[in-house]
This record gives sequence, structure tokens and C-alpha cells, in this order.
Amino acid sequence: MIEVGKKAPAFTLQNQDGEKVALTGLAGSWVVLYFYPKDDTPGCTIEACDFTSGLAGFQELDAVVLGCSPDSPESHQKFIEKYDLEITLLSDPKHTVMEKYGAWGEKTLYGKKSLGVLRSTVLIDPSGKVAHHWKSVKAQGHAAKVAETLAKVRAQRG
Repeated sequence: MIEVGKKAPAFTLQNQDGEKVALTGLAGSWVVLYFYPKDDTPGCTIEACDFTSGLAGFQELDAVVLGCSPDSPESHQKFIEKYDLEITLLSDPKHTVMEKYGAWGEKTLYGKKSLGVLRSTVLIDPSGKVAHHWKSVKAQGHAAKVAETLAKVRAQRG
């Protein structure tokens, strides 16, 4: 499970182009890893577009933004093309990484319980440790909150 100050679970997943992305390959950068349920759905589109709109700000803070859902690389590609997204989307069809990050579990929708993606975000520092964890996220405005927290955490660390 995710704990602030502890090492973030290692992962290697395919991105929208079928290329492997590993956490170890991102060492030295801040990583914003956000988990979302499904490509091209209302909340997920808002979140992806917000992260894309704020991407320059994240890059100025030496951060990489990665979205992760169970969708296939092909689905991610269509989602990116449809909305001109500039972020990297990772495919976790077996929810292995989501489970390690506490982003897969029981949720209730319209009174019905089911297993699925728990919309959440993890901020990982350049040494690979969890700097912040948002366990439950509302899509609207979330990217701005993440950017604000990232700026604060970076400033505190010098």
C-alpha cells in the first residue's frame, strides 16, 4: 500500500505507443501518476484535458505526468488524438500496478458495489519516494491542486 515517505512501488507498463515506461527510468524527475477509470468518459476527459493544459507548469517543476487506466494502448491513442492530449497514458489491463498503488478496489456507484479503478493520484519524488497521495479525487480542478502541492513540496525541499 502507498505510504508517504516510503519507496513507491516499481512498475513497467506500456504507454499509448506500446513502449515500456518504467518508474526506474524516471529517476531524477518528479512523477505525477494519476489513476482513472476509462478513456473518453466525462470525468476522465476533464482530468486528462486539465493535466494537458497544465503540462508546461508541471514541466517547469521537473515533473512527468502519467495517466493510468485499464484501457489498451490503442484506446489511449484514440483518446489522445480525439482531445489533443499531450500527456503519457499507461495501460494496466490486469490492474497489477493499480493494486500496488491502492487504486483498484471496491467502489459504489448508484448504490451498487463493484470492483474498479479508484480515481487517485500519487506524487513521487526524484528519489522514487511517495511525496503525496490523493486517495480519492474529483476530476474537476484536480490537476491544479496537484501542481500547487508539487510546487509547495519542491519549495520545502529546496
